[in-house]
Amino acid sequence: MALFFEFLTQQWILVAALLAAVGMLIFHESRKAGPSLSPQQAINLVNREGGVFVDLRDGADFKQGHITGALHIPSAKLDDRKGELEKYRAAPIVLVCKMGQQAGAAGKKLKASGFDKVYKMTGGMMEWGNLQLPTTK
Repeated sequence: MALFFEFLTQQWILVAALLAAVGMLIFHESRKAGPSLSPQQAINLVNREGGVFVDLRDGADFKQGHITGALHIPSAKLDDRKGELEKYRAAPIVLVCKMGQQAGAAGKKLKASGFDKVYKMTGGMMEWGNLQLPTTK
């Protein structure tokens, strides 16, 4: 461990360059999938601009409770069902999953397909429930 700290002190420029490169990569990857919104920001955006929530969870989770008016397109079937989102091409699309982790990959797919206003909801339905926001069964 002492050798590791010695390396860090002697090669601080290399370590700083590595950390900067990793930071830029993480920033770039997160921006490619679309910006993140809190549940409150997502509600405001969807209401203001006529957007839609897209629930990416599986059928069992969706039936237990979902955001009112959300489209249910499981993440595994997103490629096959992108056509259902065509009428929302110019509107904001807010991706919602269980904990906010699957939405990034789905956002990349939609961005690559030409959807410009794609957002991820941070925390997913777990955060929605923690804030005690209403759901529909």
